[in-house]
Amino acid sequence: MNAIGFDNEKYVQIQSEKIRERIDAFGGKLYLEFGGKLFDDFHASRVLPGFKPDTKLKMLLEMKEHAEIIVVLNSEDIESLKVREDIGITYDQDVLRLMDAFREADLYVSSVVLTRYAGQKGVKVFERQLQKLGIKSYKHYSIPNYPYDVDHIVSKDGLGKNEYVETTRPLVVVTAPGPGSGKMATCLSQMYHDSLRGIKSGYAKFETFPIWNLPLKHPVNLAYEAATADLDDVNMIDPYHLEKYGISTVNYNRDIEIFPVLNRLISKIFGQSPYFSPTDMGVNMAGYCISDDAVCAEASRQEIIRRYYKALMDNRKGRPTESAIAKIENLMNNNGISASERKCVAPCLEKAKATKAPASAIELNNGEIITGKTSSLLGATAAMIVNALKHLAGISDNVLLLPKAIIEPICDLKIKGLGHHNPRLHVDDVLLALSISAVTNPLADLALAQLPKLRGAESHSSVILSSRDMGTLNRLGIRHTCEPFYETKKLYHSK
Repeated sequence: MNAIGFDNEKYVQIQSEKIRERIDAFGGKLYLEFGGKLFDDFHASRVLPGFKPDTKLKMLLEMKEHAEIIVVLNSEDIESLKVREDIGITYDQDVLRLMDAFREADLYVSSVVLTRYAGQKGVKVFERQLQKLGIKSYKHYSIPNYPYDVDHIVSKDGLGKNEYVETTRPLVVVTAPGPGSGKMATCLSQMYHDSLRGIKSGYAKFETFPIWNLPLKHPVNLAYEAATADLDDVNMIDPYHLEKYGISTVNYNRDIEIFPVLNRLISKIFGQSPYFSPTDMGVNMAGYCISDDAVCAEASRQEIIRRYYKALMDNRKGRPTESAIAKIENLMNNNGISASERKCVAPCLEKAKATKAPASAIELNNGEIITGKTSSLLGATAAMIVNALKHLAGISDNVLLLPKAIIEPICDLKIKGLGHHNPRLHVDDVLLALSISAVTNPLADLALAQLPKLRGAESHSSVILSSRDMGTLNRLGIRHTCEPFYETKKLYHSK
């Protein structure tokens, strides 16, 4: 574990060079549709070990003097109060979060574009909020029969109705808080208005996955299919690229399906399009930076298994993920991937069977497996973390890092003072207790010093964890999965 399969420094260098080349090819102005996460790209870091979650941000920082960012938001997502499930905030507030993050990284965010604008009440409230914050916003409108009625779209009654976003730099990164925001339409609108003003500009797309110059069934590309199983994305050989160049490349169904229409739109705006395939439109160079294919392949197989367990858990929680489960199962069966390859699963289930209670297991970065069982004072995952820290610190199993005299008052407080039904300590409770104990107990201090060594470890629980424990494991950098069962048979399960 912890083997490196991706050259991050090389990627930052050649990716920024590729984007500069594309800017020059269009005469000095490029609208770059940025798919996926610009920062915190943990999927990429999991399937390409060595890829840093903020790599794409660092790549843009290489060009920060020449780049500006437009954040695009679908007005209908504001009105429907659409929420990003991973962080639990609405899309409009995520726009502000994204802008804070970009600005903190010293990147210039010029404006917000509100697509599918129709004067919605909630959208007007957000407009006023942006105005008070000193943020420029622009309105783009719905166009009937978009994107198929090319003649109407590329006219004064189509894209011509949109407000022109004033930009000042050669690279305009168009990003959004989520899919369906209207990034591509915003790029097309800008190019249309540029053409009316005699400004040379162009369009390119930056999607990390699927990686176009890896085989269709490469585990890295299969992991992308597993990650987007709920969106019905399917990796395909790009037929347009194969026909034009005789070279087999990989893209995904939506880009391939929309390419003829998109290319007609670009041709209508500029007279002709420089692109012969959706692969041509991309600028992703990640495939050239894989330094150890076997490491990335194994990491991707593990990601597919994690996605499978997540789909099972989501389904148990009442989300309609049956089709995603079936798709991932089919993907695993067709490519010889078994859930048994996740090494922490079997020890976890064995411990649960032996103790007749929920259990957890963690595979450390050196390959060792540590388990945790449920007790009257500690939840299984909290016990697992304590046991792992003791093991890494070389502390004997017989040593009690947290004696009952420390744990019991906390358990009493949870029940009698805070009204909880479960007295057992969660993972964050245990870490706080260890921190307090470390003031007088050198062994507790030694155990806490091992926390960074848990980053990148793999864990599994025999029951669905609380969102609180899941959140703590995420912050510790532990990649966790669980069986799709609740600890109790209650109808309501608190977070």
